[in-house]
Amino acid sequence: MSRLPSFVPAALIIGVLVPAPAAAQQSFNIFLGGFVPRGLDGRANDDVLLRESVNGGCTPACPLATLNRNTGIDVNEFNGFTIGGEWLVGFGNNFEGGLGLGFYTRTVPTTYADLVNANGTEIEQDLKLRIVPFTATVRFLPMGRRSSFVPYIGAGVGAYAWRFSETGQFVDSADRRTIFSANFVGSGSAAGPVVLGGVRVPVGGAAIGGEIRYQSAKGNLSTDDFVAPKIDLGGFTYQFTVAFRF
Repeated sequence: MSRLPSFVPAALIIGVLVPAPAAAQQSFNIFLGGFVPRGLDGRANDDVLLRESVNGGCTPACPLATLNRNTGIDVNEFNGFTIGGEWLVGFGNNFEGGLGLGFYTRTVPTTYADLVNANGTEIEQDLKLRIVPFTATVRFLPMGRRSSFVPYIGAGVGAYAWRFSETGQFVDSADRRTIFSANFVGSGSAAGPVVLGGVRVPVGGAAIGGEIRYQSAKGNLSTDDFVAPKIDLGGFTYQFTVAFRF
């Protein structure tokens, strides 16, 4: 089972790249939309944003807080713009295989909820999350690709290149009177499932539509630099799509 995340994308990629029959319809999709990360109530205890919202980086508890909250982190502040493209190949009238690449990044200002500098100013940090998903998916089109209204559902796997950083002022965990400046960075890649559903409407040689995607994955962080060993990369993407058929 541990080899499944690497085997499935390879199988899907091979299937998509195999020469398609003459009847196959190919298209290139451009998508624009928004990514909504998983909320605090859906995050595991080993997630860095949940942990920092609860106890921050020092003892006793001193959580980080976004500027719109007195205590705790509002994960909605990480809602952000996403853009990308996807190559789709049709097989028969009811199936498509696709390869996609997207991009999302968001910087969220935070402060310590219960502590300030000696001069009364806030102890501030910027939390920045970037995710670049590469996805391999298969779609089922119940009304067929040639319909004037084309709903679809699909699933697949994603490889998520990610980077998470915290830059600014921090309180020493051993001595709350010590405040220092630093830049902590974690990065890597993680694999996980993606599930999607949407609809498109053909317009001449193109098609316009909308789509919802759900992704799930976790990145590994160093506990030498962060208060938790994981960063949750899961969430929903809501996007507007334009497909150019050829």
